[in-house]
Amino acid sequence: MIGLRRVGPDEFTTRLDAVLEIYTAAMNPPVDQLPGRRTIMGNHALHPGFACLFAERSDGTPVGLAYGFHGVPGQWWHDVVHRAMAERNGEGSARGWLGDALELAEIHVHPDYHGKGIGRALVVGMCAGRPERTAVLSTRDQPTAARHLYRSAGFVDLLTQFVFPGGYERYAILGAVLPLREQTAGDS
Repeated sequence: MIGLRRVGPDEFTTRLDAVLEIYTAAMNPPVDQLPGRRTIMGNHALHPGFACLFAERSDGTPVGLAYGFHGVPGQWWHDVVHRAMAERNGEGSARGWLGDALELAEIHVHPDYHGKGIGRALVVGMCAGRPERTAVLSTRDQPTAARHLYRSAGFVDLLTQFVFPGGYERYAILGAVLPLREQTAGDS
């Protein structure tokens, strides 16, 4: 049985090893990137409105996680995406989507637990009851199960084929107006 549990910034930072284990299993990043990713994740816990959900087995072992925070100018992802959106779609669009947004920084489920509805539960749980007007995230710009999940939850493409500074991989920036729409027949 998998349950969701909300954790605060203190517990999140003390459990960064478990967070990185899930991230590594889900994303398979180069090992040399993990120390930097750990620092970034730890710093995210200091952002305003930080919230985290762990998907845990009955013994308390996390098998999935999602976390996010209120995006504001001065945060790297926020500033990079705002600039790109303003250039491609106009300043009004960038402000409309990012001006009062929950930025979903990480959503990962260990591959052994894929296909069980955990990812959807994490996304819906993170967005439920949030005061922000929108939710935004980035995901690989490919036809993945995650991309399908986000679309079925009401997220739309804001930018596609986007490459973050210093990167090479193409991402899609997605956004949804909160609250998320209810799942309909045919959605998975």
